[in-house]
Amino acid sequence: MRKVLVIEDQRDIAGLIGLHLRDIPCDVTVRYDGKSGLAEAEARRYDLLVLDIMLPDVDGLDICRRLRGKTPYTPILMVTAKASELDRVLGLELGADDYLTKPFSVLELVARTKALFRRMEALSRGEETAQEHPIRCAGLLIDPAKRHVALDGRGVELTTKEFDLLLHFARNPGRVYSRLQLLDAVWGYGYDGYEHNVNCHINRLRAKIERDHARPRFIMTVRGVGYKFADVLERQPV
Repeated sequence: MRKVLVIEDQRDIAGLIGLHLRDIPCDVTVRYDGKSGLAEAEARRYDLLVLDIMLPDVDGLDICRRLRGKTPYTPILMVTAKASELDRVLGLELGADDYLTKPFSVLELVARTKALFRRMEALSRGEETAQEHPIRCAGLLIDPAKRHVALDGRGVELTTKEFDLLLHFARNPGRVYSRLQLLDAVWGYGYDGYEHNVNCHINRLRAKIERDHARPRFIMTVRGVGYKFADVLERQPV
């Protein structure tokens, strides 16, 4: 049974999350403050961390930062009452895998949790990285096995979802994707109204890998439809 740690100071919300994740089923542990939650996350291995940003003692962003410097990798689903774009982007930049803003639906919570489990299971089986050659395109190097990206020989630091999105594009050069299709393919769900997740990640990717944001070479906008990656790729042997 998968083990989930919920760090949430609002007991009613923590109870609701625990109730529905146990139905998946999951073995759920709950902590109500940042200090004890961080200690628990560091003491035991969990398959998922559901993490509130606003916590007593140690906030969720600090916990996320601390845990991302450690192994093994634990997926983090951040939850917050803050709805500003800055809060979302900061949480994702620190290494959160996904983001929920209160109030959220139980169906959405369960769908995102299952999507994260599927992603980690695929990675553990090696389905996404096994024996795959690095991909090169106009100075951009993507190494799926090492989850490494470099531009003109310099390493590019990407969050988990930024890398997943870039790799999905690079594996399908020239194919046009709508935002909902990208949500399904990379996040594992497709809810109307959550296309901002895709927009946010594409904007951040472009800021990191495009030399000229006004004239992108790698991730291009197809007006009225969505996005596509550069048509021509050179696949290099390992």
